Amino acid sequence: MTDQKSLIEPGLVALDVDLGSTKEEVIRGLAGIVADTGRAEAEGLGNDAMEREGKSATGMPGGFAIPHCRSAAVNTGSLGFARLSNPVDFGDKGGPADLVFLIAAAESGGADHMKLLTKLARALVKKDFLDNLRSAESEDRIVELVRGVVEPQTDAASSKESAGAAEGTPAPSSSGDKKTIVGVTACPTGIAHTYMAMDYLTNAGQDMDVEMIIEPQGSSATEWISQKDIDRADAVIFATDVGVKEKGRFAGKPVIESGVKRAINEPQKMIEEALAAANNPNARTVAASSDGSDGSGEAGTEGKQLGWGKRIQQALMTGVSYMIPFVAAGGLLIALGFLFGSYQIPFVADHILGNFSIVDLPTLSDVTGAANDAGQALFPATQTDVLPGSGILLYLGAALFKLGSLAFGFLVPALGGYIAFALADRPGIAPGFVAGALAGYIGAGFIGGLVGGLIAGFAAAWIGSLSVPRWLKGLMPVIIIPLGATLVTGLLMIFVLGRPLADLTTWLGDTLNGMSGSSAVVLGIILGLMMCFDLGGPVNKAAYLFATAGLAVDNPASLKIMAAVMAAGMVPPIAMALSTRLRPKLYTDYEIETGDAAWLLGASFITEGAIPFAAADPLRVIPSMMVGGALTGALTMGLGVASKAPHGGIFVFFAIDKFWGFLLAIVLGAIVSGVTVTALKSISRAKADRVAVEA
Repeated sequence: MTDQKSLIEPGLVALDVDLGSTKEEVIRGLAGIVADTGRAEAEGLGNDAMEREGKSATGMPGGFAIPHCRSAAVNTGSLGFARLSNPVDFGDKGGPADLVFLIAAAESGGADHMKLLTKLARALVKKDFLDNLRSAESEDRIVELVRGVVEPQTDAASSKESAGAAEGTPAPSSSGDKKTIVGVTACPTGIAHTYMAMDYLTNAGQDMDVEMIIEPQGSSATEWISQKDIDRADAVIFATDVGVKEKGRFAGKPVIESGVKRAINEPQKMIEEALAAANNPNARTVAASSDGSDGSGEAGTEGKQLGWGKRIQQALMTGVSYMIPFVAAGGLLIALGFLFGSYQIPFVADHILGNFSIVDLPTLSDVTGAANDAGQALFPATQTDVLPGSGILLYLGAALFKLGSLAFGFLVPALGGYIAFALADRPGIAPGFVAGALAGYIGAGFIGGLVGGLIAGFAAAWIGSLSVPRWLKGLMPVIIIPLGATLVTGLLMIFVLGRPLADLTTWLGDTLNGMSGSSAVVLGIILGLMMCFDLGGPVNKAAYLFATAGLAVDNPASLKIMAAVMAAGMVPPIAMALSTRLRPKLYTDYEIETGDAAWLLGASFITEGAIPFAAADPLRVIPSMMVGGALTGALTMGLGVASKAPHGGIFVFFAIDKFWGFLLAIVLGAIVSGVTVTALKSISRAKADRVAVEA
């Protein structure tokens, strides 16, 4: 029966044992069982499993728990199992767990680890499978049951018998007056909870005689629910911790929303709420009333809708995420325009493109005498010496700069448009884009784009929540909501908010332009701290938006802010890469490999390269990164470094004034952060070693 290549064998199974009264004791006991088979080192596996357990509890309804981790202490991927005589609390509100699986994956087996977790989690949803585990009389029987699930090629028949075909949950056939509910489940990682929520809802639907057609938007390719099934559905359930892909497909359907865990804990209750919404003509619907407002008497039900604070945060992050491609493409094209046409190309780009062509190239003398429509020189003749003498370089520089400027011009409209989209789905896009464009027209800048996008989203969601005749509902998302929300937002921006927002933007710009000396250094420190606080999260994005939205080649202060933000954002990945080389024993093999990649990520200004390290050890990594980021921001401001490019890191060196200062600030900040995080981790390791020795 023993197969060394198998994930589970009798030696990895413990039946009716007491491993302690806490989940840590149980996990470490299981780690010891795995280690006794020669597949892992007990202490390292136990530490890694407890570190993962600290991020989120692994207890599940039904009295089981699935602690899991990838660990350098594991040399053979293994699945340990204990049936406890003394059930232990693993964090599920339904009660303690008497069945505990420890998934011990080797460091290099990330994908296998997640596949195993998904297979096992979905099998454990099946009541028959749990009953078989609880009634099994021998270790061999446990191995047979589990192999049938996680290694179905070993015993396909056993898989079907014990897991109830856990690998897929086909949609039941429709019959008569049977109610139909469609839904989406999704968790941040797209693995266990996504599919478990789907199975819990499907099983509950079978018990309640409700047809459930669930779409798991997981880590693998999504199999979309057909539009035919959506159209005939009575209601929709969204059990997600992330945004729903293609949410507009469900437009007009009564909807119940919650986090993914609620579908696991309370599937019957969610289905009951969905059935009640289907019978309520005033129930909240997808897209047409996607603002989360009280659209029915049931709206206050626990878990039915997301809180306003969370919705606004998600909306702002959505807007920034969709805006960034415009920033990257436009900014880098502008930088290339500078490379070929010099930093004076903005003043003559329109003149060159309007009067010359690729077969009729301009000369330097053509540009030197260029004037605008009012007869004024585009720039002093003494500055033309920085322009390239080559006609092809002039024309190419003008073309690239113009392309970049046009792309960059969508920055604020895209910000406003996709903030509104996040609040009101597709009907919010048009009013949001108009609000962003209007913010640019009245001089309100990115602040106006933020405010205008929120107003447009709220207006579109409110209009969509109005009760209208059925014949009019089809026109709501296409005509009435965009038109009404655009009118409300536009008139409110023009008549009420436009001037105050423009004045605020002007004051902010004047204040920044006037910063020098110590005040500029303080601003650099603040921006550096923000860039390194959450490594690509909302605070980081806010600082980046602040820099890019005001970037202008004729605004020296904006160029310095851009340099400080970009340099500080490069520090965390480089610092972590440095730390993995200073003391590799503090890191797993996987982290060392990640550190090798982080050199390039940091050099390219991809702050997210440090996220794997911060996720594993936030209390030591994040403060260390903030220290170095603050130093880098202060140095770039103090040295007067300026960047005309909003992205690209060291690879846009040609668009950075005082590039030596830019490099110096990054190197010093990375050294400070790298040394600090190494020291903190070393102290922690030394303390752990002392505790182990004393024990």
